[in-house]
Amino acid sequence: MEPQQLNLFADNTIQPTRNSRADALVMDADALVKWKSRIFDYQQKVRESKPPEQVTLFDLAPMHCDPDTIDPFKLHLQPMAFYRMPDDFGQAALYFVIDSAASLLLYVGETCRSNKRWRGTHGCKDYISSYQDLHYRYQMETAINIGFWWDAPVERKARQTLEQAMIQKWRSPFNKEMWERWGQPFG
Repeated sequence: MEPQQLNLFADNTIQPTRNSRADALVMDADALVKWKSRIFDYQQKVRESKPPEQVTLFDLAPMHCDPDTIDPFKLHLQPMAFYRMPDDFGQAALYFVIDSAASLLLYVGETCRSNKRWRGTHGCKDYISSYQDLHYRYQMETAINIGFWWDAPVERKARQTLEQAMIQKWRSPFNKEMWERWGQPFG
């Protein structure tokens, strides 16, 4: 048999791939409702439970960045297109992506420049889009908004530590730290 080294184009047909979002496996309506219910139940328990109080011998000033004092659902919410509006400020903040229709905290993030973080590429934008597409498919209501907590530390490491504490507390499903717990149906 002759070597085929010089015949570079013999049987080199390109096979179509199944990488488009439309071809991806999609959860059915019942699975979506159950997924959201599990997250809702957990987050409601967090909201209803009182944080443990630390007893001290001395009167200490309370930390203003205590994760137990931040309730993302009580923040002023803005539409997700907030970053398209003109503004000159940009400051350190924690931000929370919430589905107000389902009372679900979907994502926790931090930024040092609130006016720029969402202008570019952000993985959460794709999760939100997939989440909304699936709800639209099943004619389920969503209301995706974002809330900012403006008292976040300016220092990056402290802000990221607070962000991680909030992710662990609320177990927000779009944060990669929680994919093992809730799955990754939108990414």
